[in-house]
Amino acid sequence: MSSKATINRLATGVPGLDEVLGGGLPEFSFNLIAGPPGCGKTTLAHQMMFSLATPERPALFFTVLGEPPLKMLRYQQQFDFFDSEAINQSIRYINLADDTLAGDLDEVLRRIVSEVEMHSPALVFVDSFRSVVLASQTRSNPNNNLPQFIQQLGMLMTTWQATTFLIGEYFTETDTNPIFTVADGLIWLRQSVQRNSMVRKMEIMKMRGQPTLPGLHTFRIATSGIKVFAPAPIARVAAPREFPSKRLKMGVPRLDEMLGGGLPMGYSLLVAGPSGSGKSILAASFLAEGARNGETGVIAVFEQRPNHFQSAVLADLIRSGQVGLVDSRAPDLSIDEIVQLLLGEIGRLKATRVVIDSLSGFELALAPTFREDFRESLARMVTALTSLGVSVLMTSELEDRYTDLRFSPYGTAFLTDAIIVQRYIEVESRLLRIMAVVKVRASSHSDELRQYQIDDEGLQIGERLPDQEGLLGGRPTRHRRGDSNG
Repeated sequence: MSSKATINRLATGVPGLDEVLGGGLPEFSFNLIAGPPGCGKTTLAHQMMFSLATPERPALFFTVLGEPPLKMLRYQQQFDFFDSEAINQSIRYINLADDTLAGDLDEVLRRIVSEVEMHSPALVFVDSFRSVVLASQTRSNPNNNLPQFIQQLGMLMTTWQATTFLIGEYFTETDTNPIFTVADGLIWLRQSVQRNSMVRKMEIMKMRGQPTLPGLHTFRIATSGIKVFAPAPIARVAAPREFPSKRLKMGVPRLDEMLGGGLPMGYSLLVAGPSGSGKSILAASFLAEGARNGETGVIAVFEQRPNHFQSAVLADLIRSGQVGLVDSRAPDLSIDEIVQLLLGEIGRLKATRVVIDSLSGFELALAPTFREDFRESLARMVTALTSLGVSVLMTSELEDRYTDLRFSPYGTAFLTDAIIVQRYIEVESRLLRIMAVVKVRASSHSDELRQYQIDDEGLQIGERLPDQEGLLGGRPTRHRRGDSNG
């Protein structure tokens, strides 16, 4: 009877990386961290090393760079994960620059083996392995056999009772190198500059023995170190929603009535309207009503200038701890990063109401590369949030067109469970605000157009708009194709 070998998985200490790896780093694996200069390879290696190394499980860090380890440490100690007390205790640096520049690969290999046998480390790092390759190529030493050296080093590292890493500057995945075949894990880092945004992405091209998350995952380098933004997991609903669903009050008089009794719990709601129509005020009222009923909330703000009512209400809620704020001004945001920030605040506050204000500002805050698949990413975000059971309100800016009716410039109306549209109409040379509930999935709702006003108390909804013979701004109302009522 055969039994499976158990592979222990190590927690890397890099937020989000364990999820991307499929549960952590396999112990005793032989890994390559590759990518162009400046993408974060050395920082990633140090962050994992300082998290994993202990006096009982020491680490060896071989530097084959032209600069001494002290120069490298001067920069690495700027990160929060750096622990100066670990140096020469649980972490030891060994400089192989002289041996590398001499061009004798046999001597480089002998030094590595000798140090490993002497210290019996649990973790071994070689940075930068690319330097070994370049040094061997610039020396006319007939005794140097680079493929043989790589093969020998790889085989040795797989036999050591240590988790090992080679850090190398490789620019394309098509580089011909036997190390790609020998390695158990291949972590590839990328970076690109788009306008004024630096976008960094990570791909786990290979990790033997475990299911990694496919695709490119954005990451950020900050003073805390590297943080990877893995796709948000879709929570499994333990039981189907109760029917009829519990209804949430919106905090705007008469709006609950228009929605058929309030917003069903766990629904996503799109509030669409032109500039100045009161979308953000409605969103603030939604959070304030939740706070009055003992609920906590989270808001992601992307609008530059909040109005007085909204800012006053939100300031009080945030100050009291009833609402968490996600307000990132970074120029290179990704959908996954925003979702992770939202999930962090939802978990911290156990929030049940979430506001995204607005989708229009959100799209502009993204790095250009992430705008290309905004619609698809938005669908993942809505699904990830509603799968947790939270109720999501999103606002969306519409162009000031008075001759047709659209729900979203992204064609995302089908993603939401409910839609409220706000419009302007011209009546007797005056612009009036009107509101309508377009849909509430699996629920009856009002089909009336109601006029509303904005004052110091927020939105005030009036009576049903008198019949105007179907006119909107003097022309028949037109529904644009592509927007679904669900």
